[in-house]
Formats: sequence, structure tokens, C-alpha cells
Amino acid sequence: MFFILKKKSIIIFLLCILAIGVFCGAYFPVKVSTSPKPLHTIVIDAGHGGIDAGSSGKTTGVKESDLNLRYAKALKAMCEDSNIKVVMTRKDENGLYSPNASNKKKSEMQKRKQIIDNSDADLVISIHMNSFNLASCKGAQVFYAKGNEAGKNFATSVQSFLHDGFSTAKQTASIGDYFVLNCTDKPAILVEFGFLSNPEEEKLLQTDDYMKKMCYCVLGGILEYYKV
Repeated sequence: MFFILKKKSIIIFLLCILAIGVFCGAYFPVKVSTSPKPLHTIVIDAGHGGIDAGSSGKTTGVKESDLNLRYAKALKAMCEDSNIKVVMTRKDENGLYSPNASNKKKSEMQKRKQIIDNSDADLVISIHMNSFNLASCKGAQVFYAKGNEAGKNFATSVQSFLHDGFSTAKQTASIGDYFVLNCTDKPAILVEFGFLSNPEEEKLLQTDDYMKKMCYCVLGGILEYYKV
């Protein structure tokens, strides 16, 4: 069973109901709040895009940038079903850099920062897929910026749900030195959902059921952090 009922929380109960729906071949959106006005706003950042494909699958050749966008859109839908407003940094396969920029990576990072700064968001989630030169490495990992205690708490919440849902996920969140984490004072995390360099995980990451279960875990961490 993907969800281990060790937390006496309404969040776990709701996520289990959602997971059962996936196993039965159906998706049942659950409204956590009936308020017509979103209670919170988050930024979901799909990493890479455009000429920057990120890493790629060793077996299938799937591009990280494409998977990042798929997971970002799936998480966006779940958050909106839970009455959370979502601001996306990237909505399609294109990069965020200016076409005329001499340094497209710098241009892209500045655009991501601008969207985050202008979002009035409570939280920031950057979505990525991992890769390493050892094919045996696998498992989801959450990172936060050093010195950002709120970010650490947010990362710990999400990592806990991922570990409860997947035995391969890391147990604890880690400090990460990434621009998207360091460019804001908001609680921000970077989620590496798995390793494209691991043949088994590479295939799982491309399936809809695995993606939904992963995103449900992240949603659980978000709701737990918000104390919904």
C-alpha cells in the first residue's frame, strides 16, 4: 500500500480515498475547502524547457523538461481541487529565457525569479527529475535553502509524505544550493521525483498512476504544512 497510515490526520484519510480512486481506474477530486476564494497561493515551477531539456532517460530518452511539465500540471490540478491558487512559471514546452538573450540560462533564471516575486505566493515548489552516473541510485528527494527555516519545515512535510507513500523515497529532506531556492525568502522547495538514470524508475516516472501518486504525496505535504 502506497500510503502508510501512521499519521492520525484528515489529510492521510483524504489521500487514501484518492489513491483508491486511482487503483479503480477513476479520479475523484476532493475539495478540502468549500470557500469560493482560494485560501492560499503557491508557485509551481516546472524546471528547464526550450533548448534546455535537463537530463534524459537512459533507456527511453524521455526529456526531463517534458516530465517536469507533466508533473507540474498534474500537481496544479490537484492543488486547485483543494482550493489553492496556482501560479505556473512555465505552462508549455518553451523556455522562459528571452530569445535575444546572450546568456539564456541567466535570462531564464531572472524570469523565474520575477514570476515568484510578483506572485504573492505562500510557497514555491520547483519540479525536477534526477540523474546520476550510478544507475542504482533512485528515490524522490526534497531540497530547501540553507537558513530558510520555513522552507525546511515545508520540505520536511513533503519528504515525509513521499517517504510514507514510496519505500524508495529518501527519509529526510536536504539542503540544496539552487537558484530557485535562494532567489526568494518564501518557503521554497525543489522536488526531484526520481532518477532518470535508473532504468526501472525511468519507466515508472512516465506512467500516469505513478505520477498521480507522487503528486498526491506532495499535495499531502502542502496541506500538512498549511494545517488544513
